[in-house]
Amino acid sequence: MKSVILQTATRLIFPLLLVFSIFMFFRGHNEPGGGFIGGLVGAAAFVLFAIAFGTKVTRELLRIDPRIMVGWGLLFALLSGFISMWAGDAFFTGQWVFPVLFGNELHIGTPLIFDIGVYLVVVGFTLAVIFALEEETN
Repeated sequence: MKSVILQTATRLIFPLLLVFSIFMFFRGHNEPGGGFIGGLVGAAAFVLFAIAFGTKVTRELLRIDPRIMVGWGLLFALLSGFISMWAGDAFFTGQWVFPVLFGNELHIGTPLIFDIGVYLVVVGFTLAVIFALEEETN
């Protein structure tokens, strides 16, 4: 039987960890952080959930196989490199667009696409390993 205290605390901490994960992801473009640390925090949230409620419930909450997340992450990372080549620059050279949203100019570029890929790879790989270890011990 799982701990009621752990399950209650996880219900409170899980959404906070996911929000912090997204914060770390977006913070990484100007300060320390980014896709890797954001992905680790996101994976830690799901690992905590798996410890509290079990791997089966966590897989249902996740709704996507972690191995598929790794594939999508690699696709995003490679796509960011190919966009540079299509623009006539070297592979992984940053390309930027500056759309205006609500009167504010946004700086969106291929490093963001690459970081999304890194985020997905880190979350997917970490969860795939943890889930495999957890299911093997049961």
